[in-house]
Amino acid sequence: MLEIGNVVPAFCLANQDEEEICFRDIKGRWAVIYFYPKDNTPGCTTEACDFTEAMPDFSKLEAIILGVSPDSPKKHRNFIEKKNLKITLLADEDKSLCKSFGVWKPKKFMGREYMGVVRSTFIISPDGKVAYGWEKVRVKNHVNEVKDKLIELQGV
Repeated sequence: MLEIGNVVPAFCLANQDEEEICFRDIKGRWAVIYFYPKDNTPGCTTEACDFTEAMPDFSKLEAIILGVSPDSPKKHRNFIEKKNLKITLLADEDKSLCKSFGVWKPKKFMGREYMGVVRSTFIISPDGKVAYGWEKVRVKNHVNEVKDKLIELQGV
């Protein structure tokens, strides 16, 4: 997993509207990039709704929020419309960004081992480096933790 101080690798991924979002376009701003396993599942829905609800707070902190999963832009669009989300979701269908952040890992469920996204969140500083990160995120109260850490990092 990327660690504090690591430079974020360059990337370009399609969002829910099939528009290409590249890291070079957001560098220079604070960003929260969170990785989640799958659209329209209970934990992922809670997390996306919590980030949507907190958008005004993150906007005041001049931070953008990007959710990333291996789902397609079409699935992201459906998820956004179904749950009335206001955040940007990026489609990492080939898992390249998940792999470069180190969140594509072996997982176990009911005795079966498989590869999947380990729910993780990263705060990226304007200089393009990881300022803080969480691995194996528990959804409950996580968005508040991220907001508090961002305030601390910005010295607000």
